Amino acid sequence: MPATFATSDPHGHLAELTAALREAGLLDGESRWSGGDARLWVLGDLLDRGPDGLGVIALVRRLVDEAAQAGGAVLPVLGNHEVIALGMRRFGDARIVHRGLVRTFESIWARNGGRDTDQAGIDDELFDWLAGLPAIGLDGDHLLMHSDTTAYLQWGGSVEAINDAVRATLADDDPVAWFDVLVRLSQRHEYAGSAGPLAARRLLHTLGGERIVHGHSIIGDLFGERCDSYSEPRLYCDGLALDIDGGIYEGGPCLVARLSV
Repeated sequence: MPATFATSDPHGHLAELTAALREAGLLDGESRWSGGDARLWVLGDLLDRGPDGLGVIALVRRLVDEAAQAGGAVLPVLGNHEVIALGMRRFGDARIVHRGLVRTFESIWARNGGRDTDQAGIDDELFDWLAGLPAIGLDGDHLLMHSDTTAYLQWGGSVEAINDAVRATLADDDPVAWFDVLVRLSQRHEYAGSAGPLAARRLLHTLGGERIVHGHSIIGDLFGERCDSYSEPRLYCDGLALDIDGGIYEGGPCLVARLSV
């Protein structure tokens, strides 16, 4: 059975992502795919905050092709920062009334590390590629997603239904529906605390898998630790959830988790 890996939240840190993938044996010295038939999930937030979001996206897209040619797979997933960046490009400073509040994608983008250099490179083709990413995936016993939330279930009761619903929304021009996607993907910490196992089991029972793998919530923030104090993903929630967001833009590591041999 091919080895399966996951990484998340590179946030424009191309050098760190490349180094981490190389250390995991997935890239060679020229940053080409060397993982053979391995599978690599990339759980969103490719851009914003860091210096080279477009470079990260270009690397991931190239690796999608190279891995496929080698019999492997690179599988990127939609994160909330992809939605922010796409919403900024589509709606900009347009005033949107959402749940009784006036909002703009521009203000959210600016507050959350949006980069002009990233925006300048999002042409129609890249927009469509990002908007078409799946929101969630199931790989063997692992349920893979960006955000540590059960809000995915508001789109449907299966992985396929969720992905179809999110893609349909991002293919449309309804700004309120877009904001719903952003709000749901921005929720976090639902698998932490005493109620966490119940929430995780509900999600796994509905969608499949035995363990959730997610990014979005930095390990240091979730567990009250310094980002430079850990170097491994964090298993928690009675073993039902694995957090792989090292917090790269806060000085933490870019983590690559090996999920199966």
